[in-house]
Amino acid sequence: MQMCVLLHATFFSFSVLGLITAETIRTLQVFNRASWKETFLSLWLSALRLVQRERDPLEGPIPHLESRLCVLLTIVPLSIANILEDDACSSSLRGDATTHYMDITYEQHVGGKGQTSRKLGLISSLQVLGQFSGLLCPPELIIDAANIAAVKAACFICSTKNGKDGLVCGNYGDISVDAGGNMRHLIVEACISRNLIDTSAYFWPGYVSASVISKLDLAPVKKSPWLTFKEGAPLNNSLVNLLLTTPAPSLVEIEKLYQIALNGSVEEKSAAAKILCGASLSRGWNIQEHVVHYVVKLLSPPIPSTPMGQMNCLIDYMPMLSAILFGASSVDTVHVLSLHGVIPEVAAALIPLCEAFGSLMPTSSNKLSTGDEPSIYLVFSSAFLFLLRLWKFYRPPLEQCLMGEGAIGFELTLEYLLLLRNSRIPSNNSAAQDAISCDSMLIRSLDKPIYLDLYPKLRAWYCQNKSCIASPLSGLCTGNPVHQVANKILNMIYCKMTKSDASSGGSATLSSNSFGGSPPIAGEDPYQRPMLTAWEVLEAIPYVLEAILSACAHGKLSSRELITGLKDLIDFLPASIGTIVSYFSAEITRGIWKLVPMNGTDWPSPAAILASVESEMKAILAAAGVDLPSSTPGPSPIMLPLPMATLVSLTITFKLSKSLEYINAVVGPAMENCTSGCPWPSMPVIGSLWAQKVRRWHHFIVVSCARSIFKRNKGAVAQLLRSCFSSFLGISKVSVPLYTDQSSVNGLLGRIIAVPGVCPTIAPGFLYLRSCQTIHDIRYVNNVIIGLVAEYSREAATRWTRSNSPRLKSSPASLSRATAKAREVAILGASLLCASGGMNLVQELYQETVPTWLLSREEKQNEVSAMSHVVEGYAMAYMVIFSGSLVWGIGPKTPPWALGKRAHMFGGHMDFLARVLKEKISLGCHPATWKAYVSCLVGLVVSYAPSWIQELKLETLRKLASGLRGWHESGLALSLLERGGVDAMAYVGEMVNLIH
Repeated sequence: MQMCVLLHATFFSFSVLGLITAETIRTLQVFNRASWKETFLSLWLSALRLVQRERDPLEGPIPHLESRLCVLLTIVPLSIANILEDDACSSSLRGDATTHYMDITYEQHVGGKGQTSRKLGLISSLQVLGQFSGLLCPPELIIDAANIAAVKAACFICSTKNGKDGLVCGNYGDISVDAGGNMRHLIVEACISRNLIDTSAYFWPGYVSASVISKLDLAPVKKSPWLTFKEGAPLNNSLVNLLLTTPAPSLVEIEKLYQIALNGSVEEKSAAAKILCGASLSRGWNIQEHVVHYVVKLLSPPIPSTPMGQMNCLIDYMPMLSAILFGASSVDTVHVLSLHGVIPEVAAALIPLCEAFGSLMPTSSNKLSTGDEPSIYLVFSSAFLFLLRLWKFYRPPLEQCLMGEGAIGFELTLEYLLLLRNSRIPSNNSAAQDAISCDSMLIRSLDKPIYLDLYPKLRAWYCQNKSCIASPLSGLCTGNPVHQVANKILNMIYCKMTKSDASSGGSATLSSNSFGGSPPIAGEDPYQRPMLTAWEVLEAIPYVLEAILSACAHGKLSSRELITGLKDLIDFLPASIGTIVSYFSAEITRGIWKLVPMNGTDWPSPAAILASVESEMKAILAAAGVDLPSSTPGPSPIMLPLPMATLVSLTITFKLSKSLEYINAVVGPAMENCTSGCPWPSMPVIGSLWAQKVRRWHHFIVVSCARSIFKRNKGAVAQLLRSCFSSFLGISKVSVPLYTDQSSVNGLLGRIIAVPGVCPTIAPGFLYLRSCQTIHDIRYVNNVIIGLVAEYSREAATRWTRSNSPRLKSSPASLSRATAKAREVAILGASLLCASGGMNLVQELYQETVPTWLLSREEKQNEVSAMSHVVEGYAMAYMVIFSGSLVWGIGPKTPPWALGKRAHMFGGHMDFLARVLKEKISLGCHPATWKAYVSCLVGLVVSYAPSWIQELKLETLRKLASGLRGWHESGLALSLLERGGVDAMAYVGEMVNLIH
């Protein structure tokens, strides 16, 4: 269950750290007391469920099947590879006392059979995986890929039997045979390609049908386009199209494409970059991490060290950069980059491109023979909007502090991305030094730290953007350069409006000289678009927006003219949509603009389907156990603030073509965020307008509208969390191991999300994981979860103590069942908490939430037995330790993102417990709850995370041990001191003397 929740949570969040780490898998293995076979099987099943739950996903601008397959066939094998590598490295360190203790403790949990080989566990898990036929059925998109994997195994078997040393006949040919390929064939192939297992897997019983092998000789073989490419064929249109849709078979072809993208002709550079971002990136699972690496490298090509040489070189690279930026801008591709954890590197590569191309005057040279024109504005806009997608550029700093940090542990800001990227640069990068010394003229920006201060144009825009969000614009004095640029842009917009009005019969009354400056220069054509750098345009846009929005508010501009002017501005510089969204978001939040009627005359009307959308929203929320607040009663007119009406009216005019995805991907999340600054019914109104425009997105839009209620409605969040607990625990069986229990997971996350043509019914856990990243006050979640864990753990104990049998009430079996159920409650609570707020919520749990829970006066509860108080303390201790383990790890090595955090947070919490024990501070909780909490917390740390103990102060250890001995827990006190390291040995001797 924990694996499923964490995989789903990190998949739905925009992670900059990657999806799941080897340390997380080790933590789950220890806490589940599972063998490596069981752990790997749980990992495979969780990833398969992630794929199968949305094998036919809702159509919309969200990650689809390719991203989920990336998790199953690339991220999970890479995580397992790290575990196997750690196993090999740690085999020589068995003499370490802490590691030795951890191994013994774990082996006692799994039956004391000694150190089980992780590789054998992986092989066994893959063999058992064949029994889960319901999860192995491939989605339609990858049936051919699964068949190819099965045919490859059949070819290997056939070649081996013919004495050809396992020569695979299908390396560069597609054999048209229905081999019955399934997801396991793809999984095994992904493991073989990374040397996790060998080709003996092809001979597993039932892996390949004998009938398939017998058909191979008769099956036609089609030559692979990659073999044609490898033989040196030119990259003409037909070959490029084939390579775009066929994943590369090996790394050799990818490396050749990379060299062509850097050193080929103009057309070859563009074609090679497109191919790299095609099927090889989205479906080349066996080499996907390498393709991602080369895509990021192409974003930062080698350039000369001189400023003039840099500009000339970047212009030469424009076709390649344009192709790579547009190819990597799809929703699925960006999410794949996120899953691989390279978002900081992508941001660091985009910043120099933005700085350089934003400082160049536009030109119309360098046309390709294909007719494409990678203009300076277009390359800048694609790089700039790509960069904006990587962080919440439209969110004010105060809101970032309030909202918390999401599943990744930190709120995404540009500074944080650069800090994280710089922290990954090795201090002594000998390989990089060698590469630079080969050609002193070349600079590789990936080898040196990136700081925002090094890029003055971007930094100036960044500061201006934050300033505009935080406070209203200040006026410009006449003669200011920005004032002059704004006038030029207004002249351009005004001329466009005038043309539009001449054809429609209207009249624009906006002055073309709105800032009172000088008129256009004599001889300058007012219809000619101004020659300005992109940074000059972006700096002036907020003042342009203020002028035209004010003109519309005062009746000088019609809504049609306003939208026409904004569209012309975006056509002029597509990057301007970023500043437009940011400015409108801020103005909506301020609430100073008048409401306008969405009546279908001045502004578009959602009335045709608004009632239907609201009804479907209520149905989705009701199925998840949430009551939707009623909208405004009566036939009142539908109103939106002027900036919100302008933004939605503008965006529904955009085409939804592939070429404009880089613009639409910026608008969608920002516009959803804007609705939080409007009255509640605004999201259904906006959703209805979009659903009228894109009918095939109807179900996706309705689900998005349903999720929007959780952004600021704390009551709805509490209802949904309660529904998560009840749906998981209501059908879960205690006798079933939690890491293989499918019924509880399906109750929480559902079996399938979307059925084509039917309004989706979404399980509460799935809905929460899709929504928790947008909750405004994420810290509220901590209090709700801790209350639910306490409540449901008490109920678990009460259920067993109400048995009719007096013997059963006090029997060890009764307590064992109650604590097992409480453990499930704690695991669910910890998993949801980590999914909601990551490291910072866990820190708050240790620092504030749990201490407050212990100190606060206990609410009145009816008929709560002593056993219920004990089980409540146990559940809370388990949740605290398990959540800390998920974000900090249990081993002696702290993950890089948790450096210093674990010792500080855990040490502070244990200091608090020791102080309460020593000074006998009055507590609000029941004494049985307090005693159970402390005893279980120490016991869990001793058993599962002994390396944490060495990070505690010796005085804290002594106080805790003394308190435990006072509760007749001398054995536990001694175990605690023994794990304290060499410095605690004196206290160990003292404790032994006291015991005897």
